[in-house]
Amino acid sequence: MTPAAFRSGAAHVYDAARSVFAGSSPPHLIEIPLLARFQALPGNVRGAIWLLLSGVCFSAMGVLIKTASADMHAFEIAFFRAFLGFVVILPFALRHGFRPLKTRRPMLHLVRGLLGGVVMTASFYSVAHMPLADATAISFSKPLFLIPLAVIFLGEVVRLRRTIATLVGFIGVVIMLRPGGDVDPVALIALMAAALVAVLTVMIKILSRTDNPATMIFWSSLILSLCTLGPAILHWQTPTLDQLVLLSALAICGTIGQSFMIRGYNEGETMAVTPFDYCRLLYAGIAGYIFFSEVPDVWTITGAAIIVASTLYIAYREAKLKPGTVPATGGIDMPAQTDARNMLEQTRR
Repeated sequence: MTPAAFRSGAAHVYDAARSVFAGSSPPHLIEIPLLARFQALPGNVRGAIWLLLSGVCFSAMGVLIKTASADMHAFEIAFFRAFLGFVVILPFALRHGFRPLKTRRPMLHLVRGLLGGVVMTASFYSVAHMPLADATAISFSKPLFLIPLAVIFLGEVVRLRRTIATLVGFIGVVIMLRPGGDVDPVALIALMAAALVAVLTVMIKILSRTDNPATMIFWSSLILSLCTLGPAILHWQTPTLDQLVLLSALAICGTIGQSFMIRGYNEGETMAVTPFDYCRLLYAGIAGYIFFSEVPDVWTITGAAIIVASTLYIAYREAKLKPGTVPATGGIDMPAQTDARNMLEQTRR
């Protein structure tokens, strides 16, 4: 292949990828039957497909975290995820200079970044030391913590139905924590991460009153990288080339998963596509079995089913009462996913 042909082909691939993430169809690929058929599908079907693909990416990320943790500490893995994510967003954040990124609430950004660092290290630690399905299921308990926090700090009114759904969801959490038996301390760490993500969500809603999404994502990514560096240094080992490839793939999976998630909620109606976001639990169970011989027990399956049912109902009520709201589901890449959901909500207003 000549250099000119290679450059031409690379340009075509770049244009296609850019069009996919921007939400438009690449003009020179529209003739491809598969792409044309996809664009002709109803919006809810396209949204469901994007969320299914998003789940694949996030589950692949979980597999890569557990694989990398065999030779590296989870804290160091969390740092590289945060740092590589910051490197990716930096050119986009600074394309108009630093002036648009100024904030009137630096301390709130600092606290949010510190909490984000705790969440990311705790999430990655739990994924590294728990069955993948268990860690994913516990992360989906975030909306249960968000309801009481929204009442206290945002003044939201929560009526009887959502209150009952929240209480039922917490019963599912208790079941997952093995009632009457020995509670896994790592499961408590995962639960703490889910609770802190709810706190982060409330802080983002407060910050969004004065700052734009680009400002919030920039400061969150910067502070997150610095916060995760400290714990990483305590367990530092210089990555080999193979480990760097693994860490890069992990970060890419997380970034692509967020992009697909945003596309999914943009393409379809919230309540029509949200159930497909919960397919991540199925993917996590399958991936855990294939790659790590993990088999979810009856407590995990029962508790996860109750959590899914209650949070789905909460999402349904949220969509009816506040159109345009993106459901607060779970995930192992929680700080970044929270930023992505906020950005999507801002564009819907």
